[in-house]
Amino acid sequence: MSKQRSKNYKQRIDTAIATPKLQEALHRFADAYVIARQNAFAGLDFEQLRTDIAASKDEVRNHHPQYLDEFTKNAQAAGATVYYARTADDANAYIADLAKARGVKLAVKSKSMASEEIHLNKALEKAGVQALETDLGEWIIQLAGQKPSHMVMPAIHMFKEEVAELFSKVTGNQEPAEIEHLVRVAREQLRQGYLDAQMGITGANIAVAETGGLALVTNEGNARLVATLPKIHVALVGIEKLVPKLEDAARIIQVLPKNATGQLLTSYVTWITGAVPCLDADKELHIVLLDNGRSALAASPHCKDALRCIKCGACANVCPVYQTVGGHVFGHIYISAIGIILTAFFHGLDEAAELVRACIGCRSCVAVCPSNIDLESIILHLRETVGDEEGIGAGKNLMFRKIMRNRTLFHTLIRAASLLQKPVTGGERTIRHLPLFFSSLTAWRTLPAIADKPLRATFAKLPQKVEKPRYKIAFFAGCANDFLYPELGGDLVTVLNKLGVAVSFPAEQNCCGIPALYSGDRETAVELAQQNVAAMLSDNPDYVLTTCPTCSMALQRDFVDHLRDNPVWAEKAEHLAAITMDACKFIADVLQAGDAFADGAAVGSVTYHDSCHLKRGAGVWEQPRSLLAAAGHEMVEMAHADRCCGFGGSYSFTSHPAIARNIMADKLADIENSGAACVAMDCPGCLLQIRGGLEKQDSKVRAAHTIELLAERLRGGQ
Repeated sequence: MSKQRSKNYKQRIDTAIATPKLQEALHRFADAYVIARQNAFAGLDFEQLRTDIAASKDEVRNHHPQYLDEFTKNAQAAGATVYYARTADDANAYIADLAKARGVKLAVKSKSMASEEIHLNKALEKAGVQALETDLGEWIIQLAGQKPSHMVMPAIHMFKEEVAELFSKVTGNQEPAEIEHLVRVAREQLRQGYLDAQMGITGANIAVAETGGLALVTNEGNARLVATLPKIHVALVGIEKLVPKLEDAARIIQVLPKNATGQLLTSYVTWITGAVPCLDADKELHIVLLDNGRSALAASPHCKDALRCIKCGACANVCPVYQTVGGHVFGHIYISAIGIILTAFFHGLDEAAELVRACIGCRSCVAVCPSNIDLESIILHLRETVGDEEGIGAGKNLMFRKIMRNRTLFHTLIRAASLLQKPVTGGERTIRHLPLFFSSLTAWRTLPAIADKPLRATFAKLPQKVEKPRYKIAFFAGCANDFLYPELGGDLVTVLNKLGVAVSFPAEQNCCGIPALYSGDRETAVELAQQNVAAMLSDNPDYVLTTCPTCSMALQRDFVDHLRDNPVWAEKAEHLAAITMDACKFIADVLQAGDAFADGAAVGSVTYHDSCHLKRGAGVWEQPRSLLAAAGHEMVEMAHADRCCGFGGSYSFTSHPAIARNIMADKLADIENSGAACVAMDCPGCLLQIRGGLEKQDSKVRAAHTIELLAERLRGGQ
């Protein structure tokens, strides 16, 4: 079952990638969104806002029976009928039965992801009720027979020509592909529906416990018409939409339009408290509070923070995977990062499994989440769950559990591979072509050859003459630095020795465990965490430095998480996390050594690529730029400097190479367009990806690690 599902999913990926207009539409919006969002939040403390939103959401989640009861009592006192639906079928039955009891033949709907979640339209159709979507985007996809491809902009994947074709089938005329005209056609076609409908169905962005009221945040006037003109109003509201007080609602309203579309304000904010008069009869207001997996999500110690989500859709707006394949591939009903989690709890792990694997882990979503949800960490937990349920595959099982845990065997096999690669390297450090069924690995990038001698075999021979060292440093190299780029370790020693710092290389260190963790093998990741904690603390260093931000995240975040409940290892892991630091951050912030690189003539122009886990994981981005500028480089900022390069470890080799290739193409274009002679970065994985891509297209732009460039400056080279 899982193999066939995976095959079908990869076919859907290939189809999406073969549709360049899709990428054009999504990139066009995403590029504009980043600028608009930045401008919209100018002068506001986004970190404080999202901290406050998270706190109010956590308060409701942790005490949701209390707030559900408070909301229900206040809503009923105001004249509403409140129904608690435990499942999708329960909610559908209530609304369909209500429609049949009231003789409803036509129901008009405003945009509601909850109604998409429970497939309400199908349930109404079975009950003999026509459901008419009145949101422009929702109406378009209703006509197309599709699902939303974005939570806020459901038809963002479609071009005006496609919409004109759909509208022409409705009107019987040849409608021109002009946006103003198409909007007018939609208005003309939908307006009578509001007047004819016996029921209006909305969602709600917020439900306020202290008032029993609802808030709808929209950009079209249709929601107000849906909520007011028909005599029956049904509001389908996920229980996570509850907030304690009006001021909590106001905070969400302040943030939601800015984060969703980059607007300062939304067009309409509609407050509804209780039933309102409707001509000569009282209007019926039915509020259906939807659980459908939300209580299970609230009870999950690893995933519960996902209930903070305010459904802004920003995680899709900045997601490189979404921009490559769209929401119909990187989503089920809910899309992108938050969609992965909600799909697992609302529609089952089977529907979420391929989405879990499709996430590249770049943390772009985490940086913009207005509710401060660590989406990547939750998705990693779901990968573990999928791995436990379905297995990680025989190959990965052998690699991680039999080989990687055994440091001696692991390193022996890598040394053997360095000998076996000779026929394809010809003694060179770059592999341009691989034969037979390995050829796809070098179809769109070169690969670095495994070094003849890893760093661990040569480190002791590196000359270090540091009298009275300022600090004692242990270097955690990581696999790429150790076996692919050992010279980078020598460069780090050169730089730190010049600055009066001695460096050691604990020989017992092993892989950081990220490859295993990202493949769903937590057991191996925990074993490797213990090995590395013991190794790196063995000589009681002042600091542990890395030149790989993914390794930094492992030592600073994952080891603590893996070992927090282990009385033997927890305190040691926390100590290691506290003294672990990226090398450039250490040089710039601890040593404050920028002036040490200032001697000599100016060197070439450099643009800088922000590695995902360095900027959005370790919080480091200014330090490398300041050091490179101090070293005489003319810094040229590329567009989308912090957009993912598409590496993602095994993501770009085995699991999703087609997506990785497209993401890399965007990055290479930004590098070339910068006009810089060199692109610097602080991640060996990014170096592998970007250097390989540049070399494959015979670019003259050099790719280098920041430490490499700093060492060259000290040696007097370029």
